[in-house]
Amino acid sequence: MVDSDPEKAAIATATVEPITAPASLNTDNEPTKLSALQTLNARIEGLAGFEARGITRVLPSERQPASTSADVQVLLMWFSANISINNLAVGLLGPLLFGLGFLDSAMCAVVGGLLGSCSTAYMSIWGPASGNRTMVVCRYFMGYWPSKVPCFLNIVLMVGYCTISYIIGGQVLSAVSGGSLPITVGIVVVAVVVWVVAVFGMAVFHHYERWSLIPQILVLFVLIGCAGPHFDATTESLGDAKTIAANRLSFLSLCLYVPNSWAAAASDYYVYYPERTSRLKIFLLTLSGLWLSFTLVYLLGIGLATGIATNTDWADANAISTGALIVAGFGPLAGFGKFCAVVVAMSVIANSIPGTYSAALGFQTLGRYPKEVPRYLWSTVLVLVEMLLALLGREHLYAIFSNFLALMGYWVEIMICIVVQEHLLFRRSRGYDWTKWEDKTYLPVGWAALAAFLFGWLGAVLGMYQVWYVGPLAELAGLADVGVWVGCGFALVTFPPLRYLELRVIGR
Repeated sequence: MVDSDPEKAAIATATVEPITAPASLNTDNEPTKLSALQTLNARIEGLAGFEARGITRVLPSERQPASTSADVQVLLMWFSANISINNLAVGLLGPLLFGLGFLDSAMCAVVGGLLGSCSTAYMSIWGPASGNRTMVVCRYFMGYWPSKVPCFLNIVLMVGYCTISYIIGGQVLSAVSGGSLPITVGIVVVAVVVWVVAVFGMAVFHHYERWSLIPQILVLFVLIGCAGPHFDATTESLGDAKTIAANRLSFLSLCLYVPNSWAAAASDYYVYYPERTSRLKIFLLTLSGLWLSFTLVYLLGIGLATGIATNTDWADANAISTGALIVAGFGPLAGFGKFCAVVVAMSVIANSIPGTYSAALGFQTLGRYPKEVPRYLWSTVLVLVEMLLALLGREHLYAIFSNFLALMGYWVEIMICIVVQEHLLFRRSRGYDWTKWEDKTYLPVGWAALAAFLFGWLGAVLGMYQVWYVGPLAELAGLADVGVWVGCGFALVTFPPLRYLELRVIGR
C-alpha cells in the first residue's frame, strides 16, 4: 500500500469546517455530532497500517515500485489463503458424494483446479493495467448499470464462502475440545479475528497471510504424515460407465468453481502494482499460487475420504462433522495432534479475510450512496452477516457445499466469457480510458452484455444438476452437472452479435 493516500487527506480536510463552525449553528447540536463522527472516522483511517482507500482508482503515481519481494508476497498470499480446510473439504466430496475412486477424484481435482485458477489469473491482469478494483473494471465490459448484477452476486458468493469457512473452523475447534467448546463459540472466535484483519485492509492482510502460511503448511504436512498411511489409492469409482462419466464431470466442475470464484475479486489485490507490469507475470503469479494450493488440499481431502471406508475412527468422526474428521486424522499424535488441528482451524481465517475485504469493496461499487460508507464499516457489517449465517447453517454444511458452490460458480465463468470477448473482439483497437471509471457517458450501455449474461444463466439452468432441480440437458448428459459449460456456450454465441448491434445503434 502506498504511504500517501489522497483519501485520508481529503477526509482530514473535510473535518476542519464543522469543527470550526460558528456556535450559532449548534443550536440543535446536529453539526457537533457530525463533527464528532467525522473526527472519529479520520482518526480510525489515520491508524498505522490502515487502508483508507475504497474503490477510488489508484493513480500510476501512487503505485508501489516493482520488486521481487512484492511478487513473492502476492504469490504466497494466494497460496496461504487457499490451503484452508474449507477447500480441503471440497476434496472429500469426490469419493463421498460422487462415489469416485482415488484416481478419478485426483485427476478431476487437478484439472478442475487448473481451469478455475486460469480464469482467476486472467481477471487478475486488469489490476495493474487499470488501478481499479475488479467490479469497477467490470463496468468497462458490462456497462455501469448491468455490472451491478455480477457485483451483487459476488457479494453473495464471498459471504457464502466465508460462512462455510466459519462453520468448518468452528467444527474443528469444537472437535478438539471434545465437544466442551460449542461450535457456535468456535464460529465467533473465527469471525472476530477475520473482522480485525479485514477492517485494517491490504497492508495488515498481507502481513497476516505471510506469517500464517508457515504454521499452516507445516501442520498440513504433519497431517499427510500421520493420516497418509490410511489413504486408499486403490479405491474404484462406483456405478456403470455412464454414471461414472457423469460424476467425473460434476466433480471436475465443482473443483473448477472454487478457485474460479476468486475471479470476481482477483484484480483487487494488484491495484498498487505499476501500470506497465507484465500481464504474463501477473497471470503466472496468480495461477501458481492458486493451483499449487488447491492441488495440495484437494488431494489431501480425497485421501481422507478414501480412508473412511476402512478406518472406523474416521467414519465415526465424519458422522459427527467434517471438522471432527480432520481432527481424527491427527489422532495418532494425541495432544500435539490437537494443537495441529487448532492451527488447521485457523487456516479458514486466511481464506475469509480476502473474501470479506472484496465483498466490502463490492458494496461500495453498487452505487453512489454505498460508496460513501467507509470500507471498514462494510467489512464490519459483512462479518456480522457471515457469523449469523454460519450460526444458523452449522448443521447443513454438505448441503451448502453441494448446492451453493455449484450454483454460484456458474455466473463467474459466464462473466469471464463476456470480458474475454469484449476485450478481444471489440476493445483491442479502441483501448480503455481507466480514468473514466465513473463516467456513465463513456462506459458501455451494457445491454448486450446483460442479455448475454442472462442467456448464459438460461443455459446454466438447463444444464444444472442439483438436489432441488435437474435441468433437461443434465438429464441428457446422464445426470452430470453441465451448467457452467452450457451457460458459457450460450454467452459466447449471443454476446458478439448483440454487442455489434449495440455499437452500431448506440456507438459505445
